[in-house]
Amino acid sequence: MPGLDPYRDLRDGVRKLCARFPDSYWRELDEQGAYPEAFVRAMTDAGYLAALIPPEYGGAGLGVAEASVILEEVHRSGGNAAACHAQMYVMGALLRHGTPEQKQRYLPRIARGELRLQAFAVTEPEAGSDTPSIRTTAVRRGDRYVISGQKVWTSRVEQSDLMLLLARTTPPEQVRRRGEGLSLFLVDLRANLGKTLHVRPIRTMINHPTAEVFLEDLEVPLEDRIGEEGQGFRCILDGMNVERILIAAECIGDGDYFLDRATAYARERRVFGRPIGQNQGIQFPLAQAYARVRAADLMRFRAAELYDAGLPCGPEANMAKLLAAEASWEAANAALQTFGGYGFAREYPIERKFRETRLYQVAPVSTNLVLAYLAHQVLGLPRSY
Repeated sequence: MPGLDPYRDLRDGVRKLCARFPDSYWRELDEQGAYPEAFVRAMTDAGYLAALIPPEYGGAGLGVAEASVILEEVHRSGGNAAACHAQMYVMGALLRHGTPEQKQRYLPRIARGELRLQAFAVTEPEAGSDTPSIRTTAVRRGDRYVISGQKVWTSRVEQSDLMLLLARTTPPEQVRRRGEGLSLFLVDLRANLGKTLHVRPIRTMINHPTAEVFLEDLEVPLEDRIGEEGQGFRCILDGMNVERILIAAECIGDGDYFLDRATAYARERRVFGRPIGQNQGIQFPLAQAYARVRAADLMRFRAAELYDAGLPCGPEANMAKLLAAEASWEAANAALQTFGGYGFAREYPIERKFRETRLYQVAPVSTNLVLAYLAHQVLGLPRSY
């Protein structure tokens, strides 16, 4: 019930901000392939992008539950929070593993919007989801590292000031476990873009700025390594549960977006002398999608509750992402069927969102990889990867 929602005030604030950026704003950005500069600035000025930054560094000091509600409302309003969630979870490694000096140097400026940390360079063409197999190398030379290699699907690299980069500092044959020997670095893009760091944009079916990144003797000061040398994989693993929860929230927002618009259209659209929403062929798919969105919503909050309490939440975070991604895709299909031919028209809101929500079956973690994780880690079945 609305009166029982502990996040009502937070939701209202985000909705009011998003009302300034209607469907037409996002449609124009999609057509132009443009970054939502005005929206990101408004979210920054309102303090929403600093939700997870502690108050001592200029942030709101909220939990993952509150952060997920912010992103959910962005998507329910018809927006796309990719730039927002990136900053929230990418900086998690800095929050948890950065030195006090690193936090003081970067977090207040990120909170104020003077710096953007929205790029995360991990995936490589050959390795894919097999992160320990990455080949980008970082060689220690005195007080700095020299890094060479290639990354792919590095989103928002052209719109960020800073980027987290994972590279191998110890050859794989010299480590005991596959996940060891990788180190995490904070890269100043402003100083290196177009010099030792080159970008080739990748055009995609959705307006999601992403690119290949080529590193040629990129120099990173020792003071910009995050965490211990060789323990970078552990640093990014800590943030993956947050990422899963936040993405689940965005999917839930998408699901409600589709349901809100499809049910409104089904009540108004009349064919054969009656509203199409009177037909069970329209009702049942929407009702089924609604039930699944609500179920995923519960798992999202369960995962966030555990995380904010400092308790293990790997299975719950992965299940939240899995269930929410499937629920939003089901809602998208039900909405498209409800709108019929108009659902394919770009002047209507469904077409763009339909493309956007499909991404979550694949990224930031494949549905199949989540299932493999649950089978191995939770059900105790033999490892398949």
